[in-house]
Amino acid sequence: MTPRSVTLEDVAKLAGVSYQTVSRVLNHSAQVSAATREKVSAAMLQLNYVPNRVAQQLAGKATRSIGLATTDLMLQAPAQIASAIQHRAAALGYQLVIAMADLPGFPSAQAAVNDLLAQRVDGLLLNLPLQNDEAQALDKLSAQLPCLFMDVASDADVSHCQFSASQGARQGVEHLYALGHRQIALINGPLSSVSAMQRFQAWQSVLAEYQLTPHSVHQGDWSAQSGYQAVRSLLPDNLPGALLVANDQMALGAMRALHQHGIRIPQQISIVGYDDTAESAWYQPPLTTIRQDIRLLGQQSVDRLVAAIQRQQQAEPLTSLATELVVRETTASVNQGADMAEVARQLTALAQQLRGLKNSITPE
Repeated sequence: MTPRSVTLEDVAKLAGVSYQTVSRVLNHSAQVSAATREKVSAAMLQLNYVPNRVAQQLAGKATRSIGLATTDLMLQAPAQIASAIQHRAAALGYQLVIAMADLPGFPSAQAAVNDLLAQRVDGLLLNLPLQNDEAQALDKLSAQLPCLFMDVASDADVSHCQFSASQGARQGVEHLYALGHRQIALINGPLSSVSAMQRFQAWQSVLAEYQLTPHSVHQGDWSAQSGYQAVRSLLPDNLPGALLVANDQMALGAMRALHQHGIRIPQQISIVGYDDTAESAWYQPPLTTIRQDIRLLGQQSVDRLVAAIQRQQQAEPLTSLATELVVRETTASVNQGADMAEVARQLTALAQQLRGLKNSITPE
């Protein structure tokens, strides 16, 4: 026999309040006192009451849910952004519904948005690479539903919340230039990514300010494997003095290829990543990178979307969030790197001499 579902009346009876009061608690009404809210919440917990969101949708009520259309969550940065959004949404009493675009391109992005709209979410966050016309089409598709875009060009005519690509790219170039590096190779993200293209264009612009051109340019797909393959194409005879990499995950692959060929970091080559994902501080050596505060992005995007939902209007435009250079152990000055390499060479030679001396000594 199927057990009977717990109802609002059951919660109201246990809490000693009216049905309407329980409904107000569920809808986060300001008319309920803190003591009453706590009593009703305790009754819900004791009865294991679960709100019937399907019934709320059928009744045309707000579901207190946010939809997130995102790229592949196998990648570190999108997964950590989704986690940050989830934590902030839960703190504000909202459920997060996720739809992942399986393939690059507009049709897959549109399918993800349609999936979320079918679930009657109250607002949309779109962490998908979109050209300006594509973003406007999806904004129109969502009708009056508040939308916030997280991977569009800075001049896109839609509400967006994202980091400044020009600031982050400048910080990476200027750091390497100050260390004396002039032969700088670029490992960029996929051509389909708006953020990758913005970082690449900013890299080129800042390098040009210093009258430099890239040592070489390589295209990755955000994965560690693509970073590994890019560096393999440079070995053994075309190694630059430094690498600018468009995300930390590709930088990890690049470092793996260098380690395999005995190239010392940062003695022989400096590397700057991008994102400052949680793992980058634990690479060997720890990665110098451009921090995009993912927790801040989750907080800002959810806060702005929820405010728009409550006002029943589109989110207001926002100037880009600031990035930060985080210097760890994968960058060094050209002179320092050469000095360290020479010390390492001398130590290796000394060790070989000592081994030879030891082998030449025979016991009496």
